[in-house]
Formats: sequence, structure tokens, C-alpha cells
Amino acid sequence: MSFIEMASERGAEGPVVELFAADREEFGYVHNFTRLLAHRRGVDAAWSRLTAAIRGNMDLRRYELVTLAAARRLRSSYCSLAHGTILRERFYDADTLVRIVADHHRAGLDPVDVAVMDFADQVVVDAGSVTAGDVAVLRSHGLSDAEILDVALTAAARCFFSKVLSALDVEPDEAFREQLEPELHQALAGVRAAAPG
Repeated sequence: MSFIEMASERGAEGPVVELFAADREEFGYVHNFTRLLAHRRGVDAAWSRLTAAIRGNMDLRRYELVTLAAARRLRSSYCSLAHGTILRERFYDADTLVRIVADHHRAGLDPVDVAVMDFADQVVVDAGSVTAGDVAVLRSHGLSDAEILDVALTAAARCFFSKVLSALDVEPDEAFREQLEPELHQALAGVRAAAPG
């Protein structure tokens, strides 16, 4: 399941019990990433605060599209499935989301959505290649400087989390298979096998 042993509910004590209980209360099960980060509660708490701070300034749909673009480029099945599930539950039907995963340029998204996903992709691939012109594209779609920062923060933060999960081979939660249509699950889970570029 993972290259390192993840924390188990059996024998869990103190804050770890609370951490698992919070997952069970909100989601009905304990996430695999929660089991991983239970080894370092401070990191888990800091990650939760960071993502809440970033997400709190953004429209949720934009945050999830940017996160999906970053996770897809990072070939993170876990993060693609997690954030694809939110997009499916709240914003898109399964067919549309499959098209977004396959090629967001041809999925019928608004130009601003395509632009922020392109920018997220570029941040992940090579943040040092971003130019003033790339930022100007986002401005041309009406994003303020603060909103552009939000997109960069979202993509860069996803690099941290997705790389940790991928480096330690943390498997996506089985619950995603139950929550998503088979074709959509396959599209989101398949990003790990996709070649970059």
C-alpha cells in the first residue's frame, strides 16, 4: 500500500485518535493521506492551515480546477481523484469532467478557466519559465494581482503534497471508486501512468 507503514487506528493514541475521528465524522472513513501524516501531526496541521488559507480567498470551483491541473501534470492519481471528486459532486457531470481531464482546452470551459489551468500547468512544469507575458494573460481575463497569486499558491502547494504522496506510493482511497462513475474514475486515476509533456 505504501513504501512506509502508515498509522493504524488500532493502537492509536491521543491526537491521532482525534485526527482519525475527524476524518470519519466528515468523510465516513480515514483517508490514506491522513494515515500517512499521522506520523507528523505538526505537518498535517500546518498543511490544513495552509490549504485553508489559500482556498479561503478563491472561488471553490477555480481552486479545484487549478488543483486538478496541477495534480494532473504531477501525475498524482490520489490528488486528481480527490479533487476530481469534489468537481464531480459540486460542479460538473461525469462526461464534462472526463473531457476536462483529457484536454481542458476542448472541454467547453470558459476562457478564464482554461487560462488559470494553463498557468497552473506551467507553474508545475517550470515555474522559472513564467514570464510577465504569462501573467498578463491572466490579467487580460480579469484576474487581479491577488487572484493571480492565489493561482500560483494553489499550484505550488499542490507540488508539495502530491510529491509526498507519490514519493511514498500512497494509494488513493478506495472510496473514490465508489463515488465516481467508472469512466471518470479511470480518467482521474490514469494520470499516474500518463507521460508528461
